[in-house]
Amino acid sequence: MADSSNSAGSTASAARYGGHDRFTLELEFVQMLGNPQYLQHLADKKLLENDEFVAYLDYLRYFKDPKYLRFLQYPGPTLRALELLQEEQFRKDILSPEVMSRVFQAGLDASNST
Repeated sequence: MADSSNSAGSTASAARYGGHDRFTLELEFVQMLGNPQYLQHLADKKLLENDEFVAYLDYLRYFKDPKYLRFLQYPGPTLRALELLQEEQFRKDILSPEVMSRVFQAGLDASNST
């Protein structure tokens, strides 16, 4: 978990949500997207069909910027998931155990190469 005092954009007046600043919450969430089982869960709950949620995923692509990228523990799988989630077909296909397994293996391969 990132130290929110070092987070980009954190100030003493930053809004707090459950005791955490927005950046910290977004960081925690975006890192969960690197887990294919979590992606499958989101698809199962129909969240990946919600236009507002998909727009939020697009917004989270700011983590590609090097000043935010440095906070990601596993940038390869996380950023790959963010990119894949921009594709409507992937958002449907992730429900398939075979697709989930391939994404999982690709994440392992990416983690081992960094």
